[in-house]
Amino acid sequence: MNQSEKMRNDELASRNQSVFEEEVSHLAQQLFGGDGKKRAGFINRLRDTCTRAKDKDFLLIHNPGGWGSTPLEGCLQWERSVVEGVSAIMEQLGHSWLLTQYFRSGHNLWAHMRDLGKEARFFFGGKYPEVEIMATELRFITQHIKNIKVILIGASQGAAFSNAVMRQLGECPQVYSIELGIFFRHMSRRVITDRTLAIDSNGLVPDPMSHRNLWVGFKAYITAPIRWVNYWLRGRPEKFTYCINAPGHDYSWEYPEVQKQITDFLTTNFGTTSKLGGDVS
Repeated sequence: MNQSEKMRNDELASRNQSVFEEEVSHLAQQLFGGDGKKRAGFINRLRDTCTRAKDKDFLLIHNPGGWGSTPLEGCLQWERSVVEGVSAIMEQLGHSWLLTQYFRSGHNLWAHMRDLGKEARFFFGGKYPEVEIMATELRFITQHIKNIKVILIGASQGAAFSNAVMRQLGECPQVYSIELGIFFRHMSRRVITDRTLAIDSNGLVPDPMSHRNLWVGFKAYITAPIRWVNYWLRGRPEKFTYCINAPGHDYSWEYPEVQKQITDFLTTNFGTTSKLGGDVS
C-alpha cells in the first residue's frame, strides 16, 4: 500500500469513527435526555462492546437472575455453569465469541430498594424501561458489526428480561435467546420463535416457579430470610439469593436434559465455524 492509499484509508476510518460516535451520542440523547450520567454510561458501554466484539463471530450476553445485578462469579453455581457450558460449546464449534453481562440494577441494597417498584411492575405487568435500552443497543450492534450474531443467556428473572427484549426487537434475525426457568407470571407474555430456546424443566424435578406450584414457591421465599439470618449467626454470611431453596428451579449444565437441549439448539442453529466475524462500519 502506497502513502496516498494509506492516507485515504486513514481518512475513511476517521470519518466512519466520527459517524459512529455521532450515532451513539444521538441514541443516548433519545433514551436519557438531560441525564448526563446515564448518557455517559450508555455511550461508554456501547462503544466498549462494539470495539471488543468487532472481530468476533458471536456476542454472548448473560442477563443475571434475581435483581439482574450479580457479576458472573457471584451467581449461583448452576447459573454460572450454564454460561460456561454455552461458551464451551461455541468454542467446540470453532466460533469466536465475546462474553458480557447486562446489569438491570445496581449492586447494593439501596439500589435494590430503589428499584423495587420497577421490578414489581415488570413481574406483574411486563413493563421495564431497561428492555428498550437493551433492545436499542442490540439493534445498533447488529447494524454496525457485519454478520455478528448475539445470544442472550437468561435465568429466572433474567430469562423473562431476555424474552421481553426479544419481543421488543421483533424480527431481528441476528439475535437469539436461551431462557431457563422463567417465572409463571411471565408465561402469558412470552413469545417463542425459532431463535428462542425456552427450558421450563431441568429434566429431574418440575420447576415450581415455572409451573405455578405456589406452595413450594411460597415456602422457598418465606423460609429464605431464616436461612439468611442463620448463616450470619454462624459467621458464614451468604447472599440472600443463595438462601432461596426451590427444588427444580435450577438448571445446572450437569443435568443431561439441560445440556442436551442447549447443545442441540446451538449446533442446529450455528453448526461449525464459517468465520462470520465482521468489522464495525
